[in-house]
Amino acid sequence: MSRNVAREPRVVFGFHAVLSRVRADPSSVVEIFLDETRNDARARDLVTAAERAGLKVMRVPTKRLDGFYGGGRHQGVVARVHAKSAVDTVDELLETIEGPPTLLALDGVTDPHNLGACLRVANAAGVHAVVAPKDRAVGMTPVVSKVASGAAEATPYIMVTNLARTIDELKERNIWIVGADERGEQSLYEADLPDSIAWVLGAEGEGMRRLTRESCDILVRIPMLGEVESLNVSVAAGVVLFETARRRQAGRKAKK
Repeated sequence: MSRNVAREPRVVFGFHAVLSRVRADPSSVVEIFLDETRNDARARDLVTAAERAGLKVMRVPTKRLDGFYGGGRHQGVVARVHAKSAVDTVDELLETIEGPPTLLALDGVTDPHNLGACLRVANAAGVHAVVAPKDRAVGMTPVVSKVASGAAEATPYIMVTNLARTIDELKERNIWIVGADERGEQSLYEADLPDSIAWVLGAEGEGMRRLTRESCDILVRIPMLGEVESLNVSVAAGVVLFETARRRQAGRKAKK
């Protein structure tokens, strides 16, 4: 299956994202720049963690930090990092998973804040990877890393050339493709969800592309009890992924 995003140095900003990278993969950190005026607890924690990992923190003026991201909300810390050394393809990822896999495929999510939030909720729900097509998705940007609050450093984000083809290949591995769609005939809470599952969600408003929708084995809807007709994609991801996690935990308890 298709290659992951290219591994090239990129910028990570914000205390949570930088500290998560320092702790999880210090060898990938090239440089850390810290606002010379920050001497609070968060700054001290970062310096301590960096020193323990053998990394040097450079104190610089705020204006230099602004230059990394055009005045973005970096919180006073920016790091240059190499992309994590991780699996390159969905095939490689699946070879490392023990037990039923849970994947999240995003079709048409181009907003970095939405992707970051999806990565965060996917990590919290125990998802093994997030998959997206290269032609209709945002890459791993500094904004994505910051919003993900460390999840971007822990949950693989695999961009594929052809999502429909990747879905077909997942089916060949006996992974069920379940789409979250407001037109789904079954309710999320009534549907029989398989153990090996790849959830597919589209962007808010547009939803999944027709070919992607037709590739799904099951389409389920999230019951809407109020006046709104749809949810933000990251919220919808949280609802379906945690329902999957809840059922999986309930099944384990039943077997004991």
